[in-house]
This record gives sequence, structure tokens and C-alpha cells, in this order.
Amino acid sequence: MTRVLVTGGAGYIGSHVVKLLSKKGIDVIVYDNFSTGNRDLRFSTKVIEGDILDFERLCSAFSDYKPDTIMHFAAKIVVPESVNFPLMYYNNNVVGTLNVLSAMKECNINNFIFSSTAAVYGNQNCPVVETMPLAPINPYGKSKAIIEEILRDCTMAEDLKYVALRYFNVAGADPEGELGETKKDATHLITTCVRTAVGKKDKVTVFGTDYPTPDGTCIRDYIHVMDLAEAHILALEYLFSGGKSDVFNCGYGKGYSVLEIVNFTKNVTGVDFKVEYSKRREGDSPKLIADATKIKKILGWKPKYDDIKFIIKTAWEWEKCMIQ
Repeated sequence: MTRVLVTGGAGYIGSHVVKLLSKKGIDVIVYDNFSTGNRDLRFSTKVIEGDILDFERLCSAFSDYKPDTIMHFAAKIVVPESVNFPLMYYNNNVVGTLNVLSAMKECNINNFIFSSTAAVYGNQNCPVVETMPLAPINPYGKSKAIIEEILRDCTMAEDLKYVALRYFNVAGADPEGELGETKKDATHLITTCVRTAVGKKDKVTVFGTDYPTPDGTCIRDYIHVMDLAEAHILALEYLFSGGKSDVFNCGYGKGYSVLEIVNFTKNVTGVDFKVEYSKRREGDSPKLIADATKIKKILGWKPKYDDIKFIIKTAWEWEKCMIQ
């Protein structure tokens, strides 16, 4: 029986992965400080409240429960916040992850699945492929790129085996209605749009209309959270079947602008919510679209929910449930 400890397992993406792991019959332990995570988890056998900056707590959890794999989701992820508070991001995302890796070494745990990001690419021609040089333009992306470098070094010198998954824009909610985004101040565009449509927010702000894109707004590749969760299951199976350490893009290879997402959301929800226009934010790339060839070929990933309106619909249904 595989046993997986999931740091940040009560968060948005982590909780969806925990659900799939539990469905597979895998023994799951959630390690979370609940700064943003959902305490109402129903899919894990054990929940440990702890912070990745607490090395002794990590070692104790790893030693007590003896997982054979760590899935690491615990991170700060808001690009503008990282620009304003870089030390907070480097401390949590770099020092915290070093704590996790050091505790793994102390407890002889050798399998690691890491939540990376498309932000490691910065401003490059799209679609981006995994072999491109990393060129992040904000502290959030830099913090993830630093860990990817550390992982490459560790796998050369240690017994560590890892998969780093570079997420593009994760959105949507569990189609079965059991999980979704619960973070009150979530900043992702689709979440912001559906929360405005449902009346939780008074407007959607579009940051920048002068980018070198067809309508002047940023373009992103949106991936449904359950397709991303499935990629983690495949990464786990890949490591246990002898796969070598590697990195994979997690996106659909389709780009939608901010204004397109706003208009799709108005269409799906039937609500003509307020939109306000503002200047560009620091740290935003004009365009990020994945080349997903590698993850499909090597991990056998077959997305089920590659439909932007379906992604928005699941997010909308979740938000409506949350106000009932």
C-alpha cells in the first residue's frame, strides 16, 4: 500500500488531489497549517496541523507516519503579492521546501512530487516547452525555479526521485460538487469572475489593456483542477514504475485572454457583472500557453475537461452552493 503525505493538502489543488488519491485506495496524510486551507476535509485518513517552516514538526510527521512519497503543495502563489513581499515568498516557498526536502532525507523518503508553475518561463514565445531556459520575472516564479534547480542538484547527489509539474492557470471545481476554491481572498480570474457574478464581489478588475495581444489583455492557458489532480496520480505511478526525475507542463495548449474569460463567464452565468479597467500589474507575462506533448506522451495524461465553458460552469456551480 502506497502512503502519501500531502503538504498543503487542505488547499484548493491539494484537496482535489487528496480526493483522487483516496479514491485509488492510497493511504493519505494531509499536512497543512490551515492559513488558507479547508478544515472540512472528508477524504484523508489523517490530518496534521503544521507549517512547513517548522522543521521539527515535519520530521515528527514524516517519522510517525512513514510515507513513501511527499506531494508538496504548500506554497504562497499570488504574483502581485510576491512582487510586494518577496522575502515572505522566498522564506515560505524556498526555505519551507528546503525543510521538506531535509526532513525527507532525515526520514529516508525518496519520492517527491512538486507543484511548480508556468511562471518559471517568464516572457517567452508560446507555446512553451519544458526544454526552454527558465526566465521568471516575478519572485513567485523565481521561488519555484530555485527549487527546480535544487531538485536537479539533489537528484544527482542523493537518492531523491522527483516529478515537477509546471501548472498553468488552474480553475474550476470538482464536477461532483464536493470540492472547490474556499480561499476567501482568492485572486485567480475565473474565481473572481464567478464570485462577482454570484454577488460576493462588486466588480472584476482587468489589469492592463495595452499588452501585445489581440485585445490588449493577458492570455493564459486554463486547466481544470481535476485534470491537474489526475496528472499528480499519473506522476505518482510514473515514479513507482521506475520513471526518472523529470518536469512536465500541465496545460491544454489553448490560450484565452482576460476579456475572453470575462465574456465567457457572463455567457455561462447569465450575469452582466461590472468590469473595471486598471493599469498593468508588476510581474505579469503577456502570454503563457503550454506545449503539453511531453506529459501526454510520457505520463499518458488524457484530459477530460478541456472545455473553457465547462471549467467556468463547475466554478459557478460551486460558488452558488457556497452561498446556500
